[in-house]
Amino acid sequence: MTTTPKQPPAQLRDVPSSKVNEDRIEPAGSLPDLHPEGGFENERFLDRELSWLHFNARVLELAEDPDLPLLERVNFLSIFASNLDEFFMVRVAGLKRRIATGLAVPAANGMNPIDQLELLLTSAHELQTRHAKVYSDSVAPDLASHGIRITGWDDLSAAEQKTLSEWFVAQVFPVLTPLAVDPAHPFPYISGLSLNLAVVVRNPLTGKELFARLKVPDTISRLISIDGPRAAHSSHRSARFIALEDLIAVHLELLFPGMEIVEHHFFRVTRNEDLEVEEDDAENLLQALEKELLRRRFGPPVRLEVVDDINPQIMDLLTRELGVEEDEVFKLPAPLDLRGMGVIAGLDRTELHYPKHVGHTSRFLNESETAKAANVFAAVRRRDILLHHPYDSFSTSVQAFLEQAAADPKVMAIKQTLYRTSGDSPIVDALIDAAEAGKQVLALVEIKARFDEQANITWARKLEQAGVHVVYGIVGLKTHSKLSLVVRREGDKLRRYCHIGTGNYHPRTARYYEDFGLLTSDDEVGEDVSKLFNQLSGYAPRSTYNRLLVAPRSVRTGLLAHIEQEIRNAQAGVDAKVVIKVNSIVDEAIIDALYRASQAGVKVDVIVRGICALRPGVPGLSENIQVRSILGRFLEHSRVFIFANAGDPLVYIGSADMMHRNLDRRVEALVSLSNEEDIADVISLMDRYVDDGTASWHLNADGQWDRHYKDEEGNPLSDVQFWLIQDHFQRRNSGRNS
Repeated sequence: MTTTPKQPPAQLRDVPSSKVNEDRIEPAGSLPDLHPEGGFENERFLDRELSWLHFNARVLELAEDPDLPLLERVNFLSIFASNLDEFFMVRVAGLKRRIATGLAVPAANGMNPIDQLELLLTSAHELQTRHAKVYSDSVAPDLASHGIRITGWDDLSAAEQKTLSEWFVAQVFPVLTPLAVDPAHPFPYISGLSLNLAVVVRNPLTGKELFARLKVPDTISRLISIDGPRAAHSSHRSARFIALEDLIAVHLELLFPGMEIVEHHFFRVTRNEDLEVEEDDAENLLQALEKELLRRRFGPPVRLEVVDDINPQIMDLLTRELGVEEDEVFKLPAPLDLRGMGVIAGLDRTELHYPKHVGHTSRFLNESETAKAANVFAAVRRRDILLHHPYDSFSTSVQAFLEQAAADPKVMAIKQTLYRTSGDSPIVDALIDAAEAGKQVLALVEIKARFDEQANITWARKLEQAGVHVVYGIVGLKTHSKLSLVVRREGDKLRRYCHIGTGNYHPRTARYYEDFGLLTSDDEVGEDVSKLFNQLSGYAPRSTYNRLLVAPRSVRTGLLAHIEQEIRNAQAGVDAKVVIKVNSIVDEAIIDALYRASQAGVKVDVIVRGICALRPGVPGLSENIQVRSILGRFLEHSRVFIFANAGDPLVYIGSADMMHRNLDRRVEALVSLSNEEDIADVISLMDRYVDDGTASWHLNADGQWDRHYKDEEGNPLSDVQFWLIQDHFQRRNSGRNS
């Protein structure tokens, strides 16, 4: 049943441009200080960067959990390593750059930047040591018990060594490039995240020892199968691997003929790889970004990882030549860079993985349809369809929507935002097909999406060559909103169909990212999305919206207005509650508003996957706020905002996290739901997320996270993701839908 759309308050439907930064003004009313005896030294915000490290510690807890399937634990080890790499490349690098240039200011919690950097490095050292220990003391032995081993050269038979040596000579040796360091050869450039060998050789004639660097090629698989691919995917045979760097190490004499190999050690460098593009000065954004991508390769080092048995003289040479400080050196047991464990995590050993999951097609996309593929337009005309991925299939909903739009002769135009997508994206293919069929196609490609810049440049040029109108958004803003607009001629009228989501148009990540999406043909939403696309592709700075909140103009102000209304409702003795589900919450204005709501008696539930600068449960400040975090099989990625609204609840979904970059420097969109069933389902689901019977992490007032996953008798608490898998299956078979 579709109900009349719930309208946001009038002040949210027409926010004049003069109010763009109004939400930066300190709100009326004051917040009490946190008392020193509480141990918080008058700080009402948790440190943003340290909170991120706490998030990655929660990922590590999953790798440590013996109750999880073994290869999923391996996967969490790999994810932890990849996450920490990005943290150093962006957050630590950015902090160091600001300190060096004198631009660093105290953090929101008052911490001095230099003290903050010292604390982050200390915490990162502890986490990396713990990460390595989990692998060596727990995961590796458990893998060995299932016949999966990373073995050493001396553990192989003579026949196996001969086979691998022949393979090395044919497939690896030609790729390697040893670089000497002597008066004629300066210390070579060490690329970021590359694994390297520091080699010491001796001239047998002179006795002189020399240093050389050898890069482990990243174009060859890090782990080489010894028993063959069939054994690697069989539960009845062993799956043994040798690390590529170890294979190179035992063949060093081939690279330095006539020299004696004295010693070798592994090391790895992390560099500043954040991008800085001054768009106002860039005549061509693509060209400017390509130059910046080239410069990124030569960013200054921010971390040096070395094996813990490295020769002190070699380490001194590396630190001196690379210019890293002592506290930026991480001594770890081999193997370095456990991202390479992804090869093992991907083994087809079903008994060591989570049970297989395939998303189901929404009942509303199959209702009254006899064709093999549902007519998405007919289904959306009947009612709004709320999708919940990966429980609802992306390919039979969003992807089908765009593919049918490309093939439908009645479709006149397609407009699409692309922030991240896969290398073989059917979404991109659909846009190309539509353009080649003569439809008007606009693609807003965000080429500044971090670490996807080069891929997005490639897709932008491919789209342009096919006749798609490609634009890059508004100068100074990243376009992070997730929007599709299809204009279709039906009789003598044009009807607009929209998809507004919380996640990227990425078919692969849609299989393991948890996200919401709304398919609708509602006239007001269609008008709003049309206005937003016109603003992105042309000039429409004074656009106003009915069902959307759009950053940087009205997401913060709109949410603040809703929170203030909940405060007034609580004071009036009517239903008042706020539920926020985001990836991160840092924005001080939003947090302070939630503190005021708590003091007014509003119950506030925050569900956050990553960073949280809010302190819950502080007497006199936030005792009515609880913060939960859920990590697991799927990456919790959706953003949901619920307001009790005196018994007539408002629910928004969209792309915006509660961070300065999202609210001030990005184009984000939130849409209010109008279908009563959808609203009730989302509210019920969020209630389950925060229920004490659901496995989750609980944030304490001191900034520490406690994992709650078993009851007092030691029985596991409910896993909301597995419950959703079963619930969607049952709903589909019982004729209900989420």
